[in-house]
Amino acid sequence: MFAPRTTSWPLVALFTAGYLAPYLLPTVVGRLDSGLPLSPTQAGAVGSALLLSSASAGFLLASRVDRVGARRLARFGLTLALLGYGGAALAHAVPAVVLGVLLGGFGSGTATAVAATRIAAQRDPHRATTVGLLGVSALAGAVYLTVPHLGPGHGQPLAAIALTSLAVWPLTGRLPADAAPQPQTRAAAGRLPHRRHGLALAACMLCWSLAQNSLWGVSGRIGLTQAQLTEATVGAVFAVGLGAGLLGVTGAGALGPRLGRALPIGAGTALIAAGIALSASATDLATFATGEIAWNTLYPIVLSYVIGLAASLDARGRWAVLVGSASSLGTAAGPLAGSVLSAQAGFPVMGAVLAVGLLVVAVPMTAVALGRRPRETVEVAESVEVLDIVEIPLDTTEATPAATGRLTRAT
Repeated sequence: MFAPRTTSWPLVALFTAGYLAPYLLPTVVGRLDSGLPLSPTQAGAVGSALLLSSASAGFLLASRVDRVGARRLARFGLTLALLGYGGAALAHAVPAVVLGVLLGGFGSGTATAVAATRIAAQRDPHRATTVGLLGVSALAGAVYLTVPHLGPGHGQPLAAIALTSLAVWPLTGRLPADAAPQPQTRAAAGRLPHRRHGLALAACMLCWSLAQNSLWGVSGRIGLTQAQLTEATVGAVFAVGLGAGLLGVTGAGALGPRLGRALPIGAGTALIAAGIALSASATDLATFATGEIAWNTLYPIVLSYVIGLAASLDARGRWAVLVGSASSLGTAAGPLAGSVLSAQAGFPVMGAVLAVGLLVVAVPMTAVALGRRPRETVEVAESVEVLDIVEIPLDTTEATPAATGRLTRAT
């Protein structure tokens, strides 16, 4: 399904390095709470600051990847992530940890921006995205299984992110030094196309990510305090959930566009809402595991289709980066929002509020997906007609086969 000829493995590795911090958010926030003199709300605020820094990198770099060069910018982001997260893992003073987390977050966002831009230029963005999500889910699951056995302290999950950045850095040599997507016209290089759809999708993704990461940021505390589980058991549940996500993403990659985008995005978001409500109300292992595994299975599936939808709005990848950054803003606000909501109303009420919010945003997201499909089909049909018209007269020349082949590949 994921043949080497059709998958850019350096991009997959870069995608994994950029997305790992959000996937490890529960253990990062939990370890900051237990390993440093911080309250749960303060630890959630540090987690939000990390993701806010990551989102700011995406907004700043959305249209600059082609100017700076993918290789140079990727190496810059990975270096910041290595120094920031590595320094935070080794530091014990709260200000130094916060500074390192902010620096590392900006590095993660930079790596994600480069990966999203390059993936949007691929022939099949959905395939590259699903492989990237497979990589980050597998790595995050391994970290969740390993960290509880490495002793207390806040440094282990941060060190895992830093070491991942270090491991990915050599692979950036296979990235191009210049722009990934080359615009074919002046219009493509100018204003963002499909602004109405892009802005609607970005706004929805902010709320979509906010709702889910409000739960994700406090999931560890739900398991430890409300469901009365051990850290090792909670980590095992997260690992199983991420493993189920691997199966879900594999299935999404195999299906590809056969179901369209509207059904996976709309129905998937509704099912995620049910999983969140169940997980937030859990008082035992069975309920907690069912809710967490259900929504962790569905989250990367829906995310892969949303990223593919954003990539279809602009071949240069700008909407893919901006929608991803809007998602990071929601992710950034998630830990703090979840901490405040749960502190004021309790975990079950928090879950109900988040589930209702997800059902509301599922409607415009589905509408955007429905609105894009007919237009894309028309564009493909028009392209085929143009190719047929051009190839017929070329048949009369001696150089027809070579010329026709070059034209078809370029188009």
